[in-house]
Amino acid sequence: MPSSTTLEQITARTLAHYQQCAEDFREGTRNHDVSQNIAALLRHIHGQPPFTILDFGCGPGRDLKTFTRLGHRAVGLDGAANFVEMARSDTGCTVWEQDFLSLDLPSGHFDGVFANASLFHVPSRALLRVLRQLHAALKPDGVLFCSNPRGNNQEGWHDGRYGVFHDLTAWRRWLLNAGFVELEHYYRPTGLPCAQQPWLASVWRRAAGNGDRSCIPLPGPEKGQLVSR
Repeated sequence: MPSSTTLEQITARTLAHYQQCAEDFREGTRNHDVSQNIAALLRHIHGQPPFTILDFGCGPGRDLKTFTRLGHRAVGLDGAANFVEMARSDTGCTVWEQDFLSLDLPSGHFDGVFANASLFHVPSRALLRVLRQLHAALKPDGVLFCSNPRGNNQEGWHDGRYGVFHDLTAWRRWLLNAGFVELEHYYRPTGLPCAQQPWLASVWRRAAGNGDRSCIPLPGPEKGQLVSR
């Protein structure tokens, strides 16, 4: 990534891509089965449902529908205006139009945050700040689910989108420094050899305090390519 490329430029270009392909994206992902990921989030949340869930990067609203059908209070967030409009229309849920690098979230509000195929769009130089904002938005003992395309910590552009490919070791460092405790991780799709499982899914709990955010060295970026969501 050229040092002259600003975070604002990265955000604008990535959102422009999704704006332009919003309808194709909705049709192409409408039937994707992420029930394993939704179950992984919900089973770790303490207390009695219904839960208040933030779908972080909700896109056209597919998973908002699922959370609502399961009886939970779902709120969507996306930076692409076309996605926000689709999600509001299709689900009836509250959907906030916010890009990931300019968040305005209520403190201690959510039982869970569902970040399915979204956080990998956050450049590494902004990731710790974003993770800490999600940490603050969770209730004490709240749960964060993440699913990212995995790699060797490369980051860069592909087809108009910016992405970072974390490996498990690096991803753990980011989350631990942000104040989270790991609950579980797995690779997707299930039932395939490791080489055919491009997605790293992980579940994290907001630690009681802020944690020691400076003790674990964070990985540096490398150039790489982005895979399809």
